[in-house]
This record gives sequence, structure tokens and C-alpha cells, in this order.
Amino acid sequence: MSTALHWDDLVPMVENKQIDTVLACIVDMQGRLLGKRFHARHFIDSAWQETHCCNYLLATDLEMATPDGYQATSWEKGYGDYIMQPDLKSLRLVPWLEGTVMVLCDVLDHHTHDRVPHSPRAVLQTQVERLREMGYEAMMATELEFFLFEKSFDEIRKEGYRNLEPISGYNEDYHILQTTKEEHILRPVRNHLYAAGIPIENSKGEAEAGQEEINIKYAEAMLTADYHTIAKHAIKEIAWQHGHAASFLAKWDHNRVGSSSHIHQSLWKDGNNAFYDSSDELGMSSLMKSYMAGLLKYAADSTYFLAPYINSYKRFMKGTFAPTRTIWSVDNRTAGFRLCGEGSKSIRVECRIGGSDLNPYLALAAQIAAGIAGIEEGLELQPPAKGDVYKGRSGSIPQTLTDARDKMIRSKMLRAAMGDWVVDHYARCAEWEIEEFNRIVTDWEVARGFEKA
Repeated sequence: MSTALHWDDLVPMVENKQIDTVLACIVDMQGRLLGKRFHARHFIDSAWQETHCCNYLLATDLEMATPDGYQATSWEKGYGDYIMQPDLKSLRLVPWLEGTVMVLCDVLDHHTHDRVPHSPRAVLQTQVERLREMGYEAMMATELEFFLFEKSFDEIRKEGYRNLEPISGYNEDYHILQTTKEEHILRPVRNHLYAAGIPIENSKGEAEAGQEEINIKYAEAMLTADYHTIAKHAIKEIAWQHGHAASFLAKWDHNRVGSSSHIHQSLWKDGNNAFYDSSDELGMSSLMKSYMAGLLKYAADSTYFLAPYINSYKRFMKGTFAPTRTIWSVDNRTAGFRLCGEGSKSIRVECRIGGSDLNPYLALAAQIAAGIAGIEEGLELQPPAKGDVYKGRSGSIPQTLTDARDKMIRSKMLRAAMGDWVVDHYARCAEWEIEEFNRIVTDWEVARGFEKA
């Protein structure tokens, strides 16, 4: 189930006026969909081949600012164009919008027509291609956790993002009664996404008031990232259509648990799970052990791609089901990496470090790169941790964005896997986020020191 719409189906739908709008979208550094709305007639006549966008879209921040310091583009270079080349394999209906289809675009250099290397889709494509040269396919899945709020985005923004009230009043983890009250949002989310060709498995309440989770079926790495990005976008739009806000901020309140995006992963070859070995005590092949050892060795190097903002690091708190250590364990939710499906053909590793604010293309690419390094280096996997991993002291996850950025920029593994250009580009992205935060006076500082300092 890779797509819900083929080109040969789109043309007659435009001819008979079932479809009048085509969303042509790129994925930006923050994992958002940006692009243009085409009249469908123009799209099938010519724009299906290519269109253009300003290159600042891959050198900006959440506020769409134009920071300096990027090699790719700047005011000095004049902010030129990129080519948006529609990937027609990603063409799909957008059932929650009338008469609309969507296509994801690859980003190409305007002059050479080469892939722009720091484009999130290109970053992941590079790692997928490395794996295929080794004879493997990455099969992955991401869990999407988020919060629903009583009020709409517009109301919340006008009130300064204060007095936020989640849609429910109590922890709704697996709670059927409370999630029934939210079915006016989650039912159309499930059904619209399924109709858009995204293989939704289920939705459920998560471990906090107003917290939800959407699970999507395992797929090839590129499809998984596409599914994640479109689903996240759809959840926000559908919540907005019903007068509510959906937030993927990793930690919106220090008194409440954060939202994660766990990444499940395994390597497959010739239609079989190459991580499985029936003769092993836990069912783990030697390939899996080396791959996991790579994930562990390079977890700190890769953390930025799992936790890209200042706020991301507020989530790593003991006793909240968010990890604090880069340790692996067997079916243990206190560890940074959890072995799932032990002893079965569905054996896989779950990375629990990533927050709901991650860009799935970058996060999956970093995981694959670390795993490949483990295989190439022939790393040996240490025995699993047991018990409450929160009580340990070794293998800590970077505690701040500054720490994660420093480890990323010094990573020989990432530079070899992704290239200096990509690492330096995203290091500047992290630097800008830190610079912007450091210049702001927060409510906490004022309340703490206004009278008492």
C-alpha cells in the first residue's frame, strides 16, 4: 500500500472535475510540508515535470527567518531557486480537503539538476542507497505522539500560548471512554489517512491528559518518512477543521510527560528479516547485533537528528517513559533502545530517544548511518541491561541542544556517511536555534528574579 493514486487515475479525475487542486510539497528542515497549490489542469499539462521554490526554504527556522551563516544560500548569494521535481510515486488523495491531491517533491539544484544534499528526502535517500549496495532494505515504523487541546490554534496563539487546556482531564493511556469523546477528531484522522494510502493501524490514548498516539504499518524507510510527514500534517489540519489544536511539541508543560516518536527498525534481505536468527537465545542475528552496537556507539552523535530543538531536551526525565541513557534492554521501556519481538521473525530494535518534534527523514537517516557503521566496523553488542535503567550512570543522552550539536559536528561517522556539507548545514541550524533562545528573556526568569534578585 504505497500510494492511493496513480497518474493514469489522476488525469480523468481532473478531466471530469473531481480533482481541481494539486498540492506540490517539499519537506523542509523542520519536517514540514511547504509548497504550492496548483490548478490541477496546469499540473497535468506541465507542472508534473517540475516547478520552483526559493532556496531559503532549506535554510530557515520554525519562524521562517533567514539566518546568516549557511553555505547553501544567503543574502549575499541572492536567495535563488531550487527545482521541485514531483515524485509521482507519492501522488495521493487528500480526502480531508475537497477536490485535492498531494505529491511530494524532490529538491534539485537549479543549475546541475543534482539532488540538493541537505534536503531531508535526499539525506535519507543517500542512506537507503548505501544499504541497498550492501544488499539490504531498511524496514521501519515511527510512532506519532501528540497532544490535543480544547481550543483552536488561532485562539491559543492570540492568548499567548497561556492557560493551555488539553482536550481531556486525566491520563487516557489505552482509555476507551475518554478516547470515545475524541472520536470526532481521531476517527476522521484514521479514515482520511487510510483513504490517502497511508496504512494506519490504530489510534490510542497515551499516558497523559489529552495525549494521543497514531501507529502506522511498517514499511520501507522512505515510505515510512513520507507516511509520518503526511500524517503529522493531516492531524494538525483535521484538528483545526474541528476547532481544536494538535501539538507535536516534545514537552509543552514541565509538569506533564512529553511526546515521543519511537523508531522501530530492522534490515531485510530477499523478503526475510535479516535481524532474525532462530538459533540465537533472543533470536538476534549477528547482523542485528552489529547494527545495534552501531546505534549505541553513535547514539550521542545522532541525538540532534532525534531531538532538534531546545525544548526537545526537557523531555528526557526519569520516570516518564522517556529515556535518559543510551542503553539497550529486552522489552524494557526505561532504556534508550528496546529489543522488541524477541525470538520471533518480527524481531526489531526500537529507538526510544526521538521526540515528536523530529524530522523523520533526518532521524531515520541517522539511525541507518549509525547501524551501517556498526556493521562495517564489526562491532560487538554488549549484554542487555536489566531492571530500572534510569538508575544507571553510564551512557547518558546529551542533556542540551548545545551538547548534541557539538557531538554531531565532531562526528567522524556522520561526516563519512552524510558528508561535511550536510553535517555543517544542520550544525548551523542547531546554532541558530541556540542563538535565538539565548537572546530571549523567558517568563521563568522574570517570575523568578523580578522581585527576588
